Amino acid sequence: METLILTANHAVSYGAWSSRVKFVAAYPITPQTTIVEMLSEFISSKKMDAEFMTVESEHSALAAVTGAESTGVRSFTATSSHGLLYMSEMVHWVARARLPIVMPVVNRALAPPWSIWVDHTDTMSHRDTGWIQIYVSNNQEAYDMVLQGYRLGEDRKVSMPVMICMDAFLLSHTFAPVKILTPEETDSFLPPYKPLWKLDPENPFSVGGITTAEHYYEFSEMMDQAHRNAGEIFDEISREYEKVSGLLQTGKIEKYRVEDAESVILALGTMAEETRVAVDRLRAEGEKVGLVKVKMFRPFPNKEIREALENKSLVVVMDRSVSYGHEGPLSIEVKSTLYPSENRPPVLNFIVGLGGRDVTFKDIVSFHKIAKKKVTEGKKVTEPIFVQLKV
Repeated sequence: METLILTANHAVSYGAWSSRVKFVAAYPITPQTTIVEMLSEFISSKKMDAEFMTVESEHSALAAVTGAESTGVRSFTATSSHGLLYMSEMVHWVARARLPIVMPVVNRALAPPWSIWVDHTDTMSHRDTGWIQIYVSNNQEAYDMVLQGYRLGEDRKVSMPVMICMDAFLLSHTFAPVKILTPEETDSFLPPYKPLWKLDPENPFSVGGITTAEHYYEFSEMMDQAHRNAGEIFDEISREYEKVSGLLQTGKIEKYRVEDAESVILALGTMAEETRVAVDRLRAEGEKVGLVKVKMFRPFPNKEIREALENKSLVVVMDRSVSYGHEGPLSIEVKSTLYPSENRPPVLNFIVGLGGRDVTFKDIVSFHKIAKKKVTEGKKVTEPIFVQLKV
């Protein structure tokens, strides 16, 4: 194992290299571009044995990867923000074709107004496409999740694509130590790709042709079952990766100081790292607070979330996107998960960090104090709280 100082963008490039990807399609978009740039360097220098295709659009990038993956070749591309939106047709196609492509998406706000800063609206708007979604909070996870993503997506009980969601600039352009597996270590964890199906001139058949309601319904049910299988398999894959890498893996969620906590804060991506510091600060003030970092968003870890929040008196959920007129996507999922519980705690949703607005541990401490004050005063909060408005 080798330790390199990498941005998260370059970490996922190394993840593709370690995974022995054989085809890369590339189209630039800030702040994703350096992912495919590094892969082009790997391939041109013969460090990586793969085909590299430059295309005319993001839609074409995913279409090219779809073609390569359909022939049984492990394939890779990456995008961000409006690039993901431009891919949208193919995003659905890939999932319904059951192609286990791994695609990092560098989370960036949508226009107008134009922004290149972090916001989760791009990937959250695609949460129901059928892609498995994993939100990473540091550079090491960005690398790890490429390998684990291929292992999970290519499992015969899953055979679904995987989207690795990572915060723009906070991860994509920030350097940190990343441990890279040797080829031998990788091979012991990630076997050669054996596709569920592939196009073969010697054995021709059609894929994705027209069908009627008589059969279409079953395809959606099979996708749903594949996601349920993925939720069961992912923790086992994480444990296997921990044995190979020696790096602590936590599976679908990560808990910090939750066991004796009275209140719990939930977060995705880099906000979870900042929340860890906020929890320590609140503990120093005598507040029994814990953190649940939600790593896997699709399939949603219902069982794990229910167990983590059992017997808590307050739940604070931070979202970096909003389902307009309702609340944040993570909050919606948490409330839905807790609904069957008779003694479910109050859940307060804070919409924060939109368009790259900074969210520090000091902010998170204040969010918790606001939430506790409202609950202590007996106020019923049914709408999301926007706390970073410039007034």
